[in-house]
Amino acid sequence: MISDAIKATEELVNAVPLLGQHASEKDYREALELVEYLLMNHPHSPLLDIVSNKIREYENSLPEVVAFRAEMEALPSGVAVLATLMEQYGLKQTDFQDEIGGKSLVSRILSGQRQLTVDHIDKLAKRFEISPALFI
Repeated sequence: MISDAIKATEELVNAVPLLGQHASEKDYREALELVEYLLMNHPHSPLLDIVSNKIREYENSLPEVVAFRAEMEALPSGVAVLATLMEQYGLKQTDFQDEIGGKSLVSRILSGQRQLTVDHIDKLAKRFEISPALFI
C-alpha cells in the first residue's frame, strides 16, 4: 500500500504540477482550470479539496497578496472592509457622498484620522448589502 500511495502521489504531481515543490504561474492557471472543471463535474472529488488548498497556499505566497494582507491588517477592521470594497468595485473616495460625505472625510477615515460612525456603517451596509457587523 505504501509504495502504491507514493507512486500515485508522484503521478498526481506529474498531472497537476502545482501540487509539487516549485509551482509556476502556468501551473497555477492550470490548477484553477482543474478546480473549475471539478466544481462543475465532480464536486465531491477529494482532488477538489487538495488542489483548492494548494491554490490558496500559492496565492498566499504571492508578494502582492502578502503586501495587501499586511496593509489590511494594519487598518481598523471597518476601514479594511471599506478599502476592500473600494478596490473590488473600482470606487474612489468621491463615490461615497451619500454614505459618508465628501472626499476629505473619506480620506481621513481611510487614513485612520477619523472613524466610521454608526450612520456611515448603516448606509454602507445597505449600499453593499452586507452585514453592518463587518465594519465593527
